[in-house]
Amino acid sequence: MGPWRFVVWFGTVSLLADVVYEGARSITGPLLASLGASSLVVGVVTGAGEAAALGLRLVSGPMADRTRRFWGLAIGGYALTVVSVPLLGVAGVLWATCVLVIAERVGKAVRSPAKDTLLSHATAATGRGRGFAVHEAMDQIGALAGPLLVAGVLALTGDDYGPALGVLAAPGIAVLLLLFWLRARVPDPEAYEREVTAATPGGPAGQDGRLPRAFWTYAAFTAATTTGFATFGVLSYHLVERHLLTATWVPVLYAAAMAVDAVAALATGWLYDRHGPRVLVVLPVLTAGVVMLAFTDTVAIAVAGSLVWGAAMGIQESTLRATVADLVPSGRRATAYGLFAGVVGAASLAGGALIGGLYGYSIPVLITVVAAIQVLAVVLLAVTRGSR
Repeated sequence: MGPWRFVVWFGTVSLLADVVYEGARSITGPLLASLGASSLVVGVVTGAGEAAALGLRLVSGPMADRTRRFWGLAIGGYALTVVSVPLLGVAGVLWATCVLVIAERVGKAVRSPAKDTLLSHATAATGRGRGFAVHEAMDQIGALAGPLLVAGVLALTGDDYGPALGVLAAPGIAVLLLLFWLRARVPDPEAYEREVTAATPGGPAGQDGRLPRAFWTYAAFTAATTTGFATFGVLSYHLVERHLLTATWVPVLYAAAMAVDAVAALATGWLYDRHGPRVLVVLPVLTAGVVMLAFTDTVAIAVAGSLVWGAAMGIQESTLRATVADLVPSGRRATAYGLFAGVVGAASLAGGALIGGLYGYSIPVLITVVAAIQVLAVVLLAVTRGSR
């Protein structure tokens, strides 16, 4: 199987998985609110979920490099996610639902360093930016379909979350079947990168086993911009609690944001392969724009803010990951992905609490604080470029 076919098939796995977990994430805010959660609880739980998805990679990343069992970790992580999501619809109490929201994100933590490393080997042959961007765009087909499926079931059942989440079990089963097939076809994806390395000797700095300085400054930049990035849980909470949208329409908006995500990923991936990390300067701008637009009481402006959120997500989920692969050699890459995600996970938890708390206190103060953090992020990006 050629590298582009591998990218596309792996993208299909992600497409189906995104139907499952993005369908669930699209209604996390309203689901928690229906069980009595406040804006602070929504912010902390969704922030903690993202922190778990990222912070636990400090363990799963080095484990993947040490054991070299990339396929096993990827399959195990996907399995935890596709089991947790249908159970959200039958939990019925706030504490259990919060646990399952975080458990779904733990599944992402288990699989992501291994999955990103497997994908990075193929993108060595296809182009880092383009390969990760195509994978992310396929992600977003699922991220578009999942929320629309959930919205349709909610409309048919009168906003009954049980059937809306239960229907997501079917694509979850398909994820696991396709993963086992792909592992059988391509047991050693690293062969793609070995062929490229043999043809073009050399690689990223840090071949002596140490992670390069540019990696750490890059992680600091990403942490700064993530600290000011609102979760969709808080955005959807605002939309429903201020009566700007009904719970049925929130997944539709999320699907639209995922469509914007795909376009942004493809555009920045293409630009990254030509101009390098400088294209990432747009991310702090978008992050600040989200809170300026989304937390208004005007429907059109708040919806526009959610779409800007989607564009920022597209860059975070594709080009940020491609840059790590370019900064770190193959033998340390899963560890780097784990450490990178751990730093960003701490920022996600801080950001979830910060934005959820400031939202309840003062939206103008929230906007000011986020804008200041994004100025710092731009400075750190400039330092990263200078240390490469």
